[in-house]
Amino acid sequence: MIAMLAVVQPGWAAEPVAPQDQATGLLDGSHLNLNLRHYYSNQHTQRSTHLVIKKDGVAEPTRERVTWVQTAMLNYSSGYTEGLIGVGVDAALFSAVTLERGHGAVANGGDRVLVDSDGDALPTWSRLGVGDLKLRVSSSELKAGRMLTENPILRYKDNRALPSTFQGVAINSNELDWLALQAGSFERAIPRTGSGSERLTTTFGNRAYSGSRISYLGGTATAPAGLTLSAYGSRFEDMWQQYYLGATHVVGNRADLALKTSFNYYRTRDQGEQRLGYIDNDAYSLAMTAAHGAHGLTAAWQQVFGDEYFDYVWESTGNYMANSLYSDYNGPNEKSWQLRYDLDLATYGVPGLTASLWHAKGWGIDGTHYSGDRNGHNTGYNVRGLDGAKHNENGLMVAYVVQSGRLKNTVLRSIVYNHRASGGQIDGSYDEFRLVANVPFNLF
Repeated sequence: MIAMLAVVQPGWAAEPVAPQDQATGLLDGSHLNLNLRHYYSNQHTQRSTHLVIKKDGVAEPTRERVTWVQTAMLNYSSGYTEGLIGVGVDAALFSAVTLERGHGAVANGGDRVLVDSDGDALPTWSRLGVGDLKLRVSSSELKAGRMLTENPILRYKDNRALPSTFQGVAINSNELDWLALQAGSFERAIPRTGSGSERLTTTFGNRAYSGSRISYLGGTATAPAGLTLSAYGSRFEDMWQQYYLGATHVVGNRADLALKTSFNYYRTRDQGEQRLGYIDNDAYSLAMTAAHGAHGLTAAWQQVFGDEYFDYVWESTGNYMANSLYSDYNGPNEKSWQLRYDLDLATYGVPGLTASLWHAKGWGIDGTHYSGDRNGHNTGYNVRGLDGAKHNENGLMVAYVVQSGRLKNTVLRSIVYNHRASGGQIDGSYDEFRLVANVPFNLF
């Protein structure tokens, strides 16, 4: 509608044509892609942290876990029918082959591969990862079904052999070139290591309790002078209401000096039947990045105000906080900082090769004042034993994107990290090495 009302002045550019005005039909605008992912991880526990394996029906401790999986993600996206309202479909079949099936190597049940009731890895598993009907009017799109979500409240998780997806309805609108709006309502999660869907629960709360759906509304505006603003509101039925504010400001350029400032804030309060008890939590982060040529240096501060975890929906990464790394640094009343260095070696004649090095530390985790279960409510968060807990991590990531040839856009990524925790901090003490390769093919 905006394009129809535009008045084109001589010497002025015409308003952009809405995507639906350029629709060419279901088949003509369709795409079929295949992504082959090779995922390998070797993890060792340290200090008092142990993994478990099931032996003769009894859980026994172990120190090592090896994950080795080959997956295939076949993604089809149709075009849209012509006319005022375009109609289309998306579908993606996810499948996995477990290469390391040793009973002792798998450890911790189905956390990284799909296992049977005895804790043995299934040789293969598959699922419909994405399957939705989509409608488009002008520059606004409605999807219903299973899909990948991407916003500060509900963002799909992709740190395993396969990503998670969510089942529900979503609207994305870009009628104005400076404003992107989103709304959605989802009732099921399709987990990373699973063949079906499951109810919506929380990442850090008592997972015996679930909410019937999570709904959100928000958007991101691009303002003058390098400023971007985001605001979202959401309701996780009978669990919590959560609000998000974000601001990013960029000034300068990398050739000389570019400065980026990012602020993120979440406010979470109990809602409805209060199935996780009373919740009163605020969390914020502030990060500043200075970039020059190939180099980037980031310093970040993060703090949680509340006697429970800053939380988000299980199987999502609905957490845009600066210190969301191996650990989220989201314990009750936790303070944390991070120092990070990023290097782009294109400047030194190796385009596609990047490296990141970081150190983060969190302390002051205190749940001793937790009272969310007062007045007979459920104990939503098991935090009373946290008194002065602390932790830290170091990480190195090296990635390479193939620049040309038949394997163009293939991404090879290796990650090495260590994490040390004390005082009952939830993430434990680990050393881990991961190697992940994503090989994409455009079939048509």
